[in-house]
Amino acid sequence: MERTLVMIKPDGVERNFIGKIISIFEEKGLRVVALKKLKLSKEQAKTFYIVHKERPFYESLTDYIISGPVVAMVLEGENAIKKVREIMGATDPKEAEEGTIRKLFGVDKEKNTVHGSDSPESAKKEIYFFFSEYELIGAEK
Repeated sequence: MERTLVMIKPDGVERNFIGKIISIFEEKGLRVVALKKLKLSKEQAKTFYIVHKERPFYESLTDYIISGPVVAMVLEGENAIKKVREIMGATDPKEAEEGTIRKLFGVDKEKNTVHGSDSPESAKKEIYFFFSEYELIGAEK
């Protein structure tokens, strides 16, 4: 079993796609381990997206992510990181495959509705950015 972080971005929350997005992940065999809705500060956004600090879109990305509430969740399942990235689709909704979340709900490359961890290392870091150990409730043993 693997865990990954998914964040429903402000455009997805504002357009009421939270339930639809969670349903898509659950229908594909992933289990919600933790879930919360929150509004990030600029400093929190900068910390979360620190890997993009040198990129030209860093400021607009952090401004966008603080523009409204987000929903952070931890999903668990076999090959969860890879599976989530396939379900989300390409970063640019115009390039995403039919049926993916970004193709269905994405507005543009920045307002692409969802973020997902891209590696086991980033998943661990991102999960613990939003959640403490006691908030992670996995499959019953």
